[in-house]
Amino acid sequence: MKRLISTLAALVLFSLAAFSQQSSPVPPAAPASPEFLKAADEVLADVSKLISLPVKSPLKKTVRSREEIREYILREVREDRDAAKWDADQKALEKFGLLPRGFDLQKCVVDLLTEQVAGLYDPKGKEFYIADWIALQDQRMVMAHELVHALQDQHFDLKVWSEAARPNDDAELARHSVLEGAAIAGMLEYLLREQKLTVNDMPDLEQLIRAQMVGETNKQSQLARAPAYIRDSLLFPYLAGVTFTQRLLRAGGGWEQFHKVFEKPPASTRQILHPDLYLSGENLLPVPLSAAIGAVPAGWKKLDENTLGEFGVHAVLKQFLGDERARRLSPAWAGDSYAVFEQEKTKRVLLLFRLRLAGAVDAARFFGAYSETLELKYALRSTLFRRPNFFSFATGQGGVFLYCRRDDCLAVEGATRALFDLFTRALRWPDAARPASPAKPAEKIVSLPSSLHRGSYTLYPTP
Repeated sequence: MKRLISTLAALVLFSLAAFSQQSSPVPPAAPASPEFLKAADEVLADVSKLISLPVKSPLKKTVRSREEIREYILREVREDRDAAKWDADQKALEKFGLLPRGFDLQKCVVDLLTEQVAGLYDPKGKEFYIADWIALQDQRMVMAHELVHALQDQHFDLKVWSEAARPNDDAELARHSVLEGAAIAGMLEYLLREQKLTVNDMPDLEQLIRAQMVGETNKQSQLARAPAYIRDSLLFPYLAGVTFTQRLLRAGGGWEQFHKVFEKPPASTRQILHPDLYLSGENLLPVPLSAAIGAVPAGWKKLDENTLGEFGVHAVLKQFLGDERARRLSPAWAGDSYAVFEQEKTKRVLLLFRLRLAGAVDAARFFGAYSETLELKYALRSTLFRRPNFFSFATGQGGVFLYCRRDDCLAVEGATRALFDLFTRALRWPDAARPASPAKPAEKIVSLPSSLHRGSYTLYPTP
């Protein structure tokens, strides 16, 4: 068992780009060896029976060099999103505190995806690529993973199915987790077949894989250097996805029943993290932010509008409060929406983030934790104001505000108080509390203690 999990962990790290949603033409491959073609056909036949998906049409199978696979992935990344989208993603992640300012997101992702790729399936060309530097014995394991994707594509049209979740990034990540989780489980079924075992006979797969990967991750230089959010985003579909798959298979009906997930896909990463919510038919309600977005004045360009999901909320809390506290708090997520703007003249970034919690008690708990998160994110701040459900302070990047009422919270970063009030009124929320006006208002230079930083800073009161 230990050797199997170690091998699986290595595969997960070795094949981060296992499934690709877009594709580009690649140079013709050199003729594949008879041994490779025979092995691929045997694995395809075995996997087809194991996961109850008959082969519907012949599959093109080719052996590719490291450089060919690398060039393919580079074209994928460039075609999937343009420079504006990369810039928007980077600024959104920086504002949430998930990336350091000035971090090169695109380069990091490209480096990770091209570092070591064992194989991939191209749904547009209906072609399976295997790396030419892998021993045939190891190729069979990679084949089992990728050929699950090939069979899924023949039955469910993966490109169309995956992109149907857009523009909701969280829902798209949930669908990607279904694909990768099923591919990991299908590969395990293939490896365990001679022992007459299935994934249902194994303990919690995510915990086993995660524990083994602690040591393996350190051997992957690009992955080890990547920010925690990037690492977690790349591994989430494999780790959480296989737990989701294992739970659905255990729910009864085997693989034939599992494939019904393509008719009713999970709506969020919450349902991937908590498969019983998916099985119970949980209905998530939208969290509207359009009224507040409509109140943003002219001169601000919208960069992004999307959903963090439970995975994203956990990532933000983990970044500042640690994984243990994040795991306790993030399951209270019941929906969210966010929008990121950039002021065209000053390039100041504005973030609006509305989050619904499971109940009022959860919202109160979140208010305390997120207040702490915001303070940790902005080391230099002034004019802090706190009430039981409202919190604000000033920074050199604009005012920061957090306001919760009942089960609903709104966080705004990079605004003035007047602008924040516009947003809350647009949402039809009562005005938040205001600090008492000083008898003789005055601006002053505030010197920070030398233990924090040497020198003085001019800190401006929140409007």
